[in-house]
Amino acid sequence: MRRIWREHGGDVVAGVSVALVLVPQALAYAELAGVPPQVGLSASALPLIAAALVASSPYLQTGPGALTALLTLGALEGLAPTGSAEYIQLAALLAIVVGASRAVLGLLRLGPLAYLMSEPVLMGFTNAAVILIIASQLPTAVAASPPEGGVLWSAAWTIVHPADWQVDALLFALGTAAIVGVGRRHRLFPSVLVAMVLAIVVSELTGYDGSVVGSLPDDLIDFSVDLPWSRVGELILPGVVIALVGFAEAASIARRYATEDRTPWNPNRELVSQGAANLVSGVSGGIPVGGSFARSSLNRLAGARTRWSGAVTGLAVLAFLPFAGVISPLPRAVLAGIVIVAVSGLLTPRALIVLMSESKAQTIVAGGTLVATLVLAPHIELGVAIGIALSIGAHLYRELRLEDESSAEGDTLTLRPRGVLWFATANRMEQTLVDKMAAHPETTSLVIDMAGVGRIDYTAAAVLARIVSDAERGGQEVSFINVPLQSDRPLMAHFGHREDVRRGLGRSPDLDPGG
Repeated sequence: MRRIWREHGGDVVAGVSVALVLVPQALAYAELAGVPPQVGLSASALPLIAAALVASSPYLQTGPGALTALLTLGALEGLAPTGSAEYIQLAALLAIVVGASRAVLGLLRLGPLAYLMSEPVLMGFTNAAVILIIASQLPTAVAASPPEGGVLWSAAWTIVHPADWQVDALLFALGTAAIVGVGRRHRLFPSVLVAMVLAIVVSELTGYDGSVVGSLPDDLIDFSVDLPWSRVGELILPGVVIALVGFAEAASIARRYATEDRTPWNPNRELVSQGAANLVSGVSGGIPVGGSFARSSLNRLAGARTRWSGAVTGLAVLAFLPFAGVISPLPRAVLAGIVIVAVSGLLTPRALIVLMSESKAQTIVAGGTLVATLVLAPHIELGVAIGIALSIGAHLYRELRLEDESSAEGDTLTLRPRGVLWFATANRMEQTLVDKMAAHPETTSLVIDMAGVGRIDYTAAAVLARIVSDAERGGQEVSFINVPLQSDRPLMAHFGHREDVRRGLGRSPDLDPGG
């Protein structure tokens, strides 16, 4: 027994510590996703145990999260009334779609697909999502009832109508924010739990008559596959987006800690783990889940050593479910305060400013993703799709650019192409070389400096060979310098007979061209 405790005692302590934070967060994120609070608890028990069975990272903690909850709300908005039985069933079905997507990607070893979200895309989306999350919680934080409208419009209405605020709700939200904010300085202090317990006590003692969590059903985990399967087609696109975006966050967490600890980590295995968690969440009446940076950080700090710490967290939440009724008096304004503080740290305006000074193209990607996400809310998965498209477009624009510098000294013309030489830029390179030679007919020696060329494909190498052959037939003496080693195969296929190319590639003149 002592040996077992020595090996897993840290996992037990860490798992229970995370559970103390997860319970109130699960309630808050369920509200954000548009489902009753108890659904968040359902998604915080068995899914964590399922994830632990396969997980690669010893620290990654799974469960409801702010970004995943917002994506869930966006995916289901308009498909059914928020909070209705049909909406809850669609949320469970969405979790299954997310789980199946991640599991398939992992089993097919397609983990790198998660990196389709470039840093600027994630930066733009995350900042937009945080703005939307905070905006969505403002009416609840002050117990206002704005007319129906979009998230940003409702938040704006709330701000300009302070007369409709309930002071006691605002005090609950501000008190929660203060406790959780101060608690951030001491990660092992369960500030979220303390805020929730204090709010329940104050609510009971003062007879708070505002909106509260209310009574919870006795059966919090409802195993069922009786879901609206005929509507699965409406959930595929948002489900895949949630699978990729949510895993990007989990991958970032696991990769960071693996690097710090110098331990191996398998993204494909983690995809399967996250897939299993969502599949179990779906069949047990939960919502889509993902990795949490804050809870994973707490897990590591509290002494977790293996992936079983996540299972301990799930078991601790499972043990709490029979007593979940104690949270009935909890004001919903407290949940709003928890969410606002939890996501506020994800705002990165400074990073956006730095990006603006570094790269115009990537600034357009980040800014375009941010604006698209805000404009298209609640269907923010379309903002992610637009961001990916912008990112691919920026990459293609950069790849299609081919700069050319030239200088003529005496009878020597030196050409310096800069960029990637591939089939899309090969003709431009040819035209550039022809124009430069025509502008300097007095030169008899052509030097092609390849130092600025990052890569050459076979088509570009063939075009380059044709240009060189034409120039030499016209009486030019052609030579290469600074040939990029990474392009040895296509160049050797066309210039294997040239000693200057061989030398540039670090090859001896008598090397076999096919070698």
